[in-house]
Amino acid sequence: MTSRERVQAALNHIEPDRLPIDVGGTEVTGLHGIAYNRLKAHLGLAGGATRLFHQYMQLACIEEPVRSRFHGDVVRLSFEAKQWKPWKLPDGSPCEVPVGWNPVRFDDGTEAITGIDGKPLIQRHASSPWFSPAGPICPFIQAPGDVAKYKDVLRLMDRSAWLDESIDDLVKRAKSIREQTDYAIAGVFGGHIFAAAQLVLGMENFMVALHADPDLPVALMETIADMHIEDFPHYVEALDPYLDIICVADDLGSQQGPQIDPKMWRQLVKPSMAKLYRFMKSRMKHAKLFLHSCGSVYDLIPDLIEMGVDVLNPVQVSAANMDTARLKKQFGDSIVFWGGGCDTQTVLPLGTPGHVRNEVKRRIDDLAPGGGFIFAQVHNIQPDVPPQNMVAMWETAAALA
Repeated sequence: MTSRERVQAALNHIEPDRLPIDVGGTEVTGLHGIAYNRLKAHLGLAGGATRLFHQYMQLACIEEPVRSRFHGDVVRLSFEAKQWKPWKLPDGSPCEVPVGWNPVRFDDGTEAITGIDGKPLIQRHASSPWFSPAGPICPFIQAPGDVAKYKDVLRLMDRSAWLDESIDDLVKRAKSIREQTDYAIAGVFGGHIFAAAQLVLGMENFMVALHADPDLPVALMETIADMHIEDFPHYVEALDPYLDIICVADDLGSQQGPQIDPKMWRQLVKPSMAKLYRFMKSRMKHAKLFLHSCGSVYDLIPDLIEMGVDVLNPVQVSAANMDTARLKKQFGDSIVFWGGGCDTQTVLPLGTPGHVRNEVKRRIDDLAPGGGFIFAQVHNIQPDVPPQNMVAMWETAAALA
């Protein structure tokens, strides 16, 4: 089988010739730039460039020598920059960033993208390896009637200005990958609704409003869903012939369970998500719908399946009720698991290579039989992960495949 055939078989719950492996093939299965530089140094790979395609999470574009070294089967396709410039990662190691990426640097070492009032919208403290929200992205939205006034601001949520490729540029890259390689292609649409509304209002404000006065957060989520529905036809008509999955992301879980009570989620949040996902599925002829949602989402998986989600990521095995054997037994015939191959909270950063190999063997034994599993670690690999553990993870997966 080719990489594409292998991934497509797994996506259709058919056991392929070997386990499909994702080495940084999506924006939620990637490597932080620091981790990537350390891995390349460990492997003795000189040359090339560490380009950060995702500035907030500081994620590196995977180069072919790394992907092929570990038998990666998937390539990410998302909007990138047309021009790049030299930059430094938080540890001082070199990278490249889009020419339009120009965060403000403060005296205490904090870097931030600021709003029109000069206050940080997202920021990276000097001791932090990535950028995080600094407060409400759009504090002007205070009532349901305000939502429509700021639709132009809301449209910026899933597409940063410095990522200046056009849809035609994406089509050209997708066509080239299809014609010149046999990799599966992971498209990135975004599609944030719940998470986007949290960013717009601020997490605390959003959660309080859901309980106290849900009209505003519900109106906001409905509007965000409608905007995605407006944008999706142009995206899917251009790219669906080339894509194997289309990724959306909306974190619903926490360490111990869903972020909000499942009954409240079904009443207030699910309608907007279901409306978007069902619309997307009605327009997708080739690709599968891939949802990234961190945390414990066990209680919501039947709903996700009913809404049309084909693939669940990252399968956070350290969260409550996310045991891989149980997930496979209960839901393995109805949803594909993309991730869960190695715990990234404790095992990958803190374990030995032996611990990593044992973890990988366990997760593959649980999830691989009968297809419906693409191997990847749980979420993005962070700077504290030893390169020896990354090697142990992917080499073990390849050996067991």
